[in-house]
Amino acid sequence: MGSVGKVLVGLGILLMLMGLLLIGLERVGIRQWRMPGDIIIHRDGFHFYFPLGTSILISLILTLLLTFLAWIAGRAR
Repeated sequence: MGSVGKVLVGLGILLMLMGLLLIGLERVGIRQWRMPGDIIIHRDGFHFYFPLGTSILISLILTLLLTFLAWIAGRAR
């Protein structure tokens, strides 16, 4: 269980650093995080935003990261 705890602490630190980066970028004036595949619909009194492109990108990044971590864990045995 010690290794799982270390991974969780590492992920927590990574999330904290990403959050601080996003806050810093927002203070500089960069606030738009829309990807080309995101769906945005503006109508009178209605606003719909579905981050399809962003979701696909996050899914790919997490898949690659978790596959790499599984590969590293498999080599450690």
